[in-house]
Amino acid sequence: MKNTYILTMACALASCTSMKQQSAIDNAFADAEAMVSAMTVPSFCTDTFNIVDFGASQSADAMDNQKAILSAIDSCNAVGGGCVFIPEGEWLTGPITLKSNVNLVVGKNAHVMFSKNYNDYLPAVLTRWEGVDCYNLKPLIYAYGAVNVGITGEGVIDGQGSVDNWWYMKGRPQYGWKEGLISQEHVGRPRLLEADRTQIPVEERVMGIEDGLRPQLINIYNCENVIIEGVTLKDSPFWVIHPLCVTNLIVRNVTIDGDGPNSDGCDPESCKNVLIEGCSFNTGDDCIAIKSGRNYDGRRWARPSENIYVRNCIMKNGHGGVVLGSEISGGYKNLWVENCKMSSPELERVIRIKTSDCRGGVIENVFVRNVEVGECQEAILKINLLYEPKEICNRNFPPVVRNVNIENIQSEKSKYGVYIVGLPGSENVSDINVKNCNFNGVESGNKVTDAIRVTYDNLLINGTAVAE
Repeated sequence: MKNTYILTMACALASCTSMKQQSAIDNAFADAEAMVSAMTVPSFCTDTFNIVDFGASQSADAMDNQKAILSAIDSCNAVGGGCVFIPEGEWLTGPITLKSNVNLVVGKNAHVMFSKNYNDYLPAVLTRWEGVDCYNLKPLIYAYGAVNVGITGEGVIDGQGSVDNWWYMKGRPQYGWKEGLISQEHVGRPRLLEADRTQIPVEERVMGIEDGLRPQLINIYNCENVIIEGVTLKDSPFWVIHPLCVTNLIVRNVTIDGDGPNSDGCDPESCKNVLIEGCSFNTGDDCIAIKSGRNYDGRRWARPSENIYVRNCIMKNGHGGVVLGSEISGGYKNLWVENCKMSSPELERVIRIKTSDCRGGVIENVFVRNVEVGECQEAILKINLLYEPKEICNRNFPPVVRNVNIENIQSEKSKYGVYIVGLPGSENVSDINVKNCNFNGVESGNKVTDAIRVTYDNLLINGTAVAE
């Protein structure tokens, strides 16, 4: 009788423990829903400013159309806001700067193409490039210090990146670079990283065409209440959507397509309260990469990204599906990912955290559930604290990664299930929990070094339960 009582109590306690674990995950996603409910959704006046009425023409050159579009934006902003409308047809333009209360609407069958004349992207504007503050070539669409901003519609925004335009500046032959051409890898990037290491004032970090630091397709900087919805974004020179220091951002039903170098799909950096939903990513780099500044600049601002919710998205080609890092020196907290589909022979990882002792910062509270994976090259979950080992930097800033939870992921092909590379001899990776997952077609099982409290609860690899 006593043994029966003990067994009953043990079962009850196990059941309670399971309920608590489940409840914690449910509570995390309840927090995500609460964030969405509390977000300010941008709204705009009904006044419409058609760019044709301001002189835009499908036969005009880029600078004439740029002038017309900027005039429409100014007029819209001056009366309190509304929609600047780009109608059906092909429109060549130079870079566009948005203002408060303006919704740039790219109409159905409209195709906006950006100039291939690099001089059109001068003078340089304040931004960050790979997490380092600088003045660089104008992003193709830019906003700074604005409130209530939109980029919406059913049309196409085309950066016209190719091996002959922008991409070769990466400095690698596979993207069209040859000796004598502009190269970010040989000129601009080393110069900018040295400026960060030596703490050169930002106003002196003015990068020119010769530096080869390609501009973002969309860079929304220091703004509040932003929506990007419905549009197709293709062939960006560099990162596609780069929200920087933005509070309240919705990226919804956007299609991103382009296999250029560093063509990250959406990179929220030092952003707070972000919803990314219903989007499709097919990229030459990370599909979503969350950031918070690099090395000295990131630590100087100490502005983390926080509260980012990714749901109902499709990830195809890319270095990673949802990624934290590597420019993550300001830290990160509260990531929620659910109900996504990820699969491609060119998709390298599903969930990825990449950082190093150059960066510092704390990454915590990552929750992922209900993800369907056809195949990826390397790992379902990859955590790497030895990223970019050859980087020249001050390596006295060990990062911390903790409280990462993945649940109900079904995968059919990968090299590893869980792959963790911590700092040698450290416990800086901790509390990694994998629950109710089924990884099939795994070549090499799990590989974990220099991490503590890594738990597997009902994890199957190739049909076999994995012990903790």
